[in-house]
Amino acid sequence: MNRHGAHLIVGLFTLWMVGAPEHAHAHKPSDSYVSLAVDGTEIRGRWDIALRDLDYAIGLDANDDGAITWGEVRARHDAISAYALARLSIGSGGRPCPTSAMAQLIDQHSDGAYTVLQFQAECRNEPRDLDLRYRLFADLDPQHKGLWQVAWRGQTQTGILSHDHPETRIDPAASTPLEEFVDFGHEGIWHIWLGFDHLLFLLTLLLPAVLSRQGNRWQVVPALQPALWDVVKIVSAFTIAHSVTLSLATLSVIHLPSRWVESAIAASVVLAALNNLFPVVQGRRWVVAFGFGLIHGFGFASVLADLGLPQGAKVLALIGFNLGVEVGQLAVVAVFLPLAYGLRRSWVYERLVFVPGSVLIAMVALVWLAERLFNLKLLPS
Repeated sequence: MNRHGAHLIVGLFTLWMVGAPEHAHAHKPSDSYVSLAVDGTEIRGRWDIALRDLDYAIGLDANDDGAITWGEVRARHDAISAYALARLSIGSGGRPCPTSAMAQLIDQHSDGAYTVLQFQAECRNEPRDLDLRYRLFADLDPQHKGLWQVAWRGQTQTGILSHDHPETRIDPAASTPLEEFVDFGHEGIWHIWLGFDHLLFLLTLLLPAVLSRQGNRWQVVPALQPALWDVVKIVSAFTIAHSVTLSLATLSVIHLPSRWVESAIAASVVLAALNNLFPVVQGRRWVVAFGFGLIHGFGFASVLADLGLPQGAKVLALIGFNLGVEVGQLAVVAVFLPLAYGLRRSWVYERLVFVPGSVLIAMVALVWLAERLFNLKLLPS
């Protein structure tokens, strides 16, 4: 790889690392959860929206003390319902089904407190299908997603709406499990790309793949095969481990407190980065990937757990989501490994990517760890 290519890689890596802390508070990307139950011409709805997102959009923290109280939320009930319902359209047969707000509650999700907006919609005639149009936070956060669930005629359908895919037609007679499978596979891909702690952990393990430890020094690997074999073992071990705990947690076999899981994930990134700088585990980093992969699986599960899906849909979503995570991981490896291999003989890799990158990753992860252990907010939102 020539000098220009090396500089490009270093620049991209630096830009990505500089941008990562800005989003570090959002290990779990911004989501809301829309549940609809259709009964004749009436549709009863429940919409869970994160208070932190609403605070950013319309302001809930009246005294600006950094804490949102129940009284502050209650004082903004009308504003919340007006803001949210103006961004959700329900219709059938080309006619709108007007919505009206009902009670609001507070519920705890794995990533914090959500307001629960209850509402109802009334269609003129009993619908054969439903058209949903979702624009919540579309002008503020293009990564935000709305995860919907509709109970209708004895079936439960699920899906995901976003800035790039704001509309869907729900037809209980035409819906296929494949559509749900594809939706959750797509969500899995984006979760590994936007879940910075998972991505940093994977990259931290991949950084030494094109090097080998000889005595007290790192040496470049002589050929692609040993580097590729090392990556295969690491990614396979991580995949197997997180698939086990993702499945157990999603199917409610094991449950761990989210705060401790998220803290352990941050700690895993710190330890993996420090192992690059002060090698303790050298030849069997796949064992590290497997051990910490068990913890990361619980983190992946929090996304699906928040959906509250019925068991049948949950299994389908689990398989699609997990495959999406694997596709996202393989895409990262497919980009990283050829670049790292081509750059490995250059002084740039060890002096500007491997060592500084590991230091920066350890520092960012230490901040995450402090935030999650002590419920602090150190990084800007």
